[in-house]
Amino acid sequence: MNSSNLLSIITFVYGLAAFLYIASLVFKRSLPGKLASVVLLTGAIGNAAGIILRWQESYKLGIGHAPLSNLYESLVFFALTIAVFYLIIERKYKNRIIGSFIAPLAFLTMAYASLSPNISDQIQPLLPALKSNWLIAHVIACFIGYSAFALAFGISLVYLIKQNRKEDSDSILGRLPSVNVLNELNYQLIMFGFLFLTVGIITGAVWANSAWGRYWGWDPKETWSLITWFVYATLLHARMMRGWDGKRIAYLSIVGFMAVLFTYFGVNYLPGLHSYGSQ
Repeated sequence: MNSSNLLSIITFVYGLAAFLYIASLVFKRSLPGKLASVVLLTGAIGNAAGIILRWQESYKLGIGHAPLSNLYESLVFFALTIAVFYLIIERKYKNRIIGSFIAPLAFLTMAYASLSPNISDQIQPLLPALKSNWLIAHVIACFIGYSAFALAFGISLVYLIKQNRKEDSDSILGRLPSVNVLNELNYQLIMFGFLFLTVGIITGAVWANSAWGRYWGWDPKETWSLITWFVYATLLHARMMRGWDGKRIAYLSIVGFMAVLFTYFGVNYLPGLHSYGSQ
């Protein structure tokens, strides 16, 4: 079995995990939730194995590079980090209901990578600009940040739903963590993601200097990365300096993740030095 086939299977494993989390939420049964955790962990392990296998395959083809260089490979890594971070949160807070909102993100990411006709899963030689050790540091840092923002997006949706609707202890909303816990978790995820996004931008600048002889060139990808950084910087400033909390932070978190998605997907199809991301 090659890496592409394995990762295609993992897509359906993530889909099963998402289904079980949602079933646990809707039918108020613990067994589907417990199964969902096991299935999601299995998917994450398989996802990591697929990345390692793809790395080995690239060496057998004489290409030999980390599988982080194109849109397919970055999506696969993105799905892995979402799954791993969520499992850590689930273990810490002992609440599987949040998985109903997070596991589908991992599934949709893998589904887009594996099933989209516009994305090639072929292992390709690196472009000259990508032949740098800074690439690995840049991509890993950015996608750790993106994954934290993805989880914050899901938590923000949960927060807004819970805040805007009446609940009782036996309802679906009553089984979710309190709004205070959700609010604090959202803030912690954004802080964590902002740190890694900052590291990603810095390592990207160093990489740009080694590849193109300048640290910053206002390429569309660079520009939108900076815009995204400013959105989250504004959010954190509003939280720490002006005392913003609750709904306003949740809405800003959602806006920030929309900026992340455009930085990740939309800009790849604009003319620029990062247009290779669509290949």
